[in-house]
Amino acid sequence: MGTAQLTAVPEPKYWHLRTVLLRAIDSEFTTGQVIPNERELSARFGVARATLRQALDQLELEGRLVRRRGIGTLVAAPRVGVPVSRREEGEAWQVVDCATAPASERLAGALGVAPGEAVHTVRRVRVEQGQTVATESLYLAAALLEQVPEIRLSGAPVAEGEELGRAVLRRLERLTVDGESRAVELGVAEAEEAALLQRPPGTPVLVVTTQYAAGGRLAALAVSTYRADTCRLTFGETGLVEVTPVSAVRTAS
Repeated sequence: MGTAQLTAVPEPKYWHLRTVLLRAIDSEFTTGQVIPNERELSARFGVARATLRQALDQLELEGRLVRRRGIGTLVAAPRVGVPVSRREEGEAWQVVDCATAPASERLAGALGVAPGEAVHTVRRVRVEQGQTVATESLYLAAALLEQVPEIRLSGAPVAEGEELGRAVLRRLERLTVDGESRAVELGVAEAEEAALLQRPPGTPVLVVTTQYAAGGRLAALAVSTYRADTCRLTFGETGLVEVTPVSAVRTAS
């Protein structure tokens, strides 16, 4: 077997400029401060406007800068600290809607049920400091929740949408969860998630898939999509995933 040789790849101009801009941002500007316009920055660093825009776009994608119409480009605030723990979520998650439908083969395989079996899908968004930082789809087999006494809200029959979603979640809370596991991967926001996150499709996201076990079987599957430009995930000693603030000045089924 021959020895492979690595070929050095030249660093793109915009990437080098991104690094230079980061140093300038860290040393000259503070959170919320407007940086000079494109014309001034192009002249200062001796680069073409097209190269500068690429660098600025990259920094916005990473959450270091944020653009505001009528104001300009600002140094973004540090990433939001968001604990991702079932017992610490509190009122952070807000139900958007809920639907009950037969499980597709793919969902049935992931949830451990037969294809076509009725599954509740609860969609929620997570708001921290007035900003939507995550969206979630929570899947539960309807047959499993039939074991739990029916919960009616305000004494009225459960309706479609938000009210049904809350009722499903309250039933889930009454199940004895034996354990949970989480997996994290990098992805991009599809159109539906992007709309809920108020970001363009293709925005980098952190996808957290959580499995809840109850009674010796998989009880629920949650797929949470966090904005990668505002959140940083770390793993604690307990094995739970939590999001912690970034100390340096940084922005943005």
